Amino acid sequence: MINDLIPGPDLLSRYTDRLLVFFEDYVPRVLSALIVLFIGLYVIRIVNRLVRRVMVKRDLDPTLSRFFADILLWALRILLFVTFISKLGVETSSFVAILGAAGLAVGLSLQGSLSNFAGGMLIIMFKPFRVGDTIEAQGVTGTVLEIQIFVTKLVTGNNQTIFVPNGALSNGTIINFSMGGTRRAELLFSIAYDADLKLVKDLIYSILEQNTRVLKDPAPAVVVTELLDNAVRLAIRPWAKNEDYGLMVSEVLERIKTALHDAGIDTQPFVKEASKK
Repeated sequence: MINDLIPGPDLLSRYTDRLLVFFEDYVPRVLSALIVLFIGLYVIRIVNRLVRRVMVKRDLDPTLSRFFADILLWALRILLFVTFISKLGVETSSFVAILGAAGLAVGLSLQGSLSNFAGGMLIIMFKPFRVGDTIEAQGVTGTVLEIQIFVTKLVTGNNQTIFVPNGALSNGTIINFSMGGTRRAELLFSIAYDADLKLVKDLIYSILEQNTRVLKDPAPAVVVTELLDNAVRLAIRPWAKNEDYGLMVSEVLERIKTALHDAGIDTQPFVKEASKK
């Protein structure tokens, strides 16, 4: 009975022959596929470095350079993977069909993410703002830290980090305070009707002229904007460079308040900075 369970010499020989045939057939495929894989990874790394260097030499936008370099990297990796499995003997046509079906399913389930991806592409291509610009969009104001594929990273004046989805950002209104290089403030305050308007304007112009952060060109302006029930509302419109804007507004408001107080001019309890920082 036991002897019946033990394979005979002929059966062992057939198994051995089949195993040898298997190794002879598939080992060269595996070896060639591994060689293609390692060489392909090395070549992809070199190509990626070369592409990044070329983009840097051509002075392309850093975000755009990194984005296109990453797209090229993953495209080459996918191509290498398809070549690798093809070397192993896997039918690539059926594999590509499976990938297509999986991609469709993933695309339907990630419509919001794809919208953000498309928004990121539009932002990178049309450049409504760059890294370092101060913008207002989607109800928030901040300085752009990074433009990623799906979100844009902002930091506010009180050091809060905000991630704004690129889909909503690209489809909404964007106010870029940095694109022009300079900004005009609109400082509103009110004085009593019995105040000497000419004296008030002369004091304000003197303060603006003495402030080194206020630009001479375009020239600042002081105008009457509204006659209220109990006060005259003035608008002070000085210009400053983007980097000096916040300090300029603070200095001008403080010095005007002090100068009017020293001159005995009454101001009404209304002070407002119309342009957001």
